[in-house]
Amino acid sequence: MEFLRTRIEASVLAISRPPGSADFLNPPGDPGLFGPDSAAWQVHSDFTAMLTGGVAALLLQMLHPLPLAGVWDHSNFQADMLGRLRRTAQFIAGTTFGSRADAERFIAHVRRIHAGISGVGPDGQPYAASDPQLLTWVHAAEVSCFLRGYLRYRNPDFSAADQDRYFAEIARVAEALGAQDVPRSRTGIEDYIETMRPQLVCDQRTLKTLELVLNAPSPNALAVPWTRLMMRAGVDLLPDWAQEMLGVTQRSPARSELLRRSVAVAAAPMRWAVRNGSIHLARRRMGLPPFG
Repeated sequence: MEFLRTRIEASVLAISRPPGSADFLNPPGDPGLFGPDSAAWQVHSDFTAMLTGGVAALLLQMLHPLPLAGVWDHSNFQADMLGRLRRTAQFIAGTTFGSRADAERFIAHVRRIHAGISGVGPDGQPYAASDPQLLTWVHAAEVSCFLRGYLRYRNPDFSAADQDRYFAEIARVAEALGAQDVPRSRTGIEDYIETMRPQLVCDQRTLKTLELVLNAPSPNALAVPWTRLMMRAGVDLLPDWAQEMLGVTQRSPARSELLRRSVAVAAAPMRWAVRNGSIHLARRRMGLPPFG
């Protein structure tokens, strides 16, 4: 059993902790940007919920043609989708569970990358990754989906007050990256996304992104069914109108519930196996009891 547990954990960490990740164990006692009592530590603690939320976030973000153009023109996303998910996971883990110095290092690194990304979208509209309004859209789409994943696949009892606290906390990262007028509550996020809907488009690039997600490569052959399940679970987190834009056949409530239960079964071995995830190490840094 120990051999199996070690192998599962290694597979999870290979996805969630690529080279260059934060040193979550040091310096001792450093709470980072949020600290162990934060809503951000809770929402970002579960690998499965974050993975499904990340898939949904990517698809929602890419409905805006300008962030999509930036990814399409300035990255190898088409050839290395898992690499992008790893880098996103690395940034989220580093800014959530890393020390303050590590969090600030990741933020500064992303700001430098954004400063070099600009171009013209398919409709002739110029874009820049450092545009405060585009940063706000990317952030709002991302954190709304992370919370959806946490509520659907990990903790449906997470209170409304804690949900608002999560959005208020995590807005600090978006603002540090240069976003402006960042929504800081459930109502604020929902209203903001609704106001952005007229700007969203589903074109051939968007559909190609969906195809890449649904056919995402697996870490190994044995993980193919698990990967397919997680990708579909991420798509199912999208708002109904976003699924309709993407041409995804929406599941009935009964089928969505069956999917949720399937994810719970698939997530159980991951939660059992992982003992050295970001939150586990961060709690050790803080001198706290083991997570879970």
